[in-house]
Amino acid sequence: MSVRVPVGVVVRAHGIRGDVLVAPLTDNPSRFVRDARFGVDRSPGEVTVIEVRHHKEGLLVRFAEIPDRTAAEAFAKATLTIEASERRALEDGEYWPEDLIGLTAVGPDGSVLGRVTDVILGAAQDRLAVTTPDGDVVEVPFVAAIVGEPAGETITMTPPAGLFAESAQVEGDA
Repeated sequence: MSVRVPVGVVVRAHGIRGDVLVAPLTDNPSRFVRDARFGVDRSPGEVTVIEVRHHKEGLLVRFAEIPDRTAAEAFAKATLTIEASERRALEDGEYWPEDLIGLTAVGPDGSVLGRVTDVILGAAQDRLAVTTPDGDVVEVPFVAAIVGEPAGETITMTPPAGLFAESAQVEGDA
């Protein structure tokens, strides 16, 4: 079974010719070029780009399989995907979100802080959502000063005081 990853979401129809507004979900927006092919999470199953224009809210894209506004409206909220093997090579210290989700977050002393349940991509900085053993979700800034390199099934974190309830209690008892 092939692994597919999202690279864009169709936001809405635009104009009367079948164009759609696409919000890229990739750090490589240049993949949206003429003749690029994407899988889709609904019919028609696969689409081919015939035109791309930049727009203040994303990219205006015309697909060969979307002939008019009616079809474009039905295509709203579709997710565009590629094979995972088509992604760019990662640099040192870079990770795909799915490589981090599921890791056990531990403190410097090895105590379990929780499990990484999501990666939140932000304009200024990314965050790791860590679900604690109590079920709380803590958003940890994904910066080298706080988050270490993954090692096996764990990732070590040195959270500032108060970020995790246990951290605040330990600091308060000192």
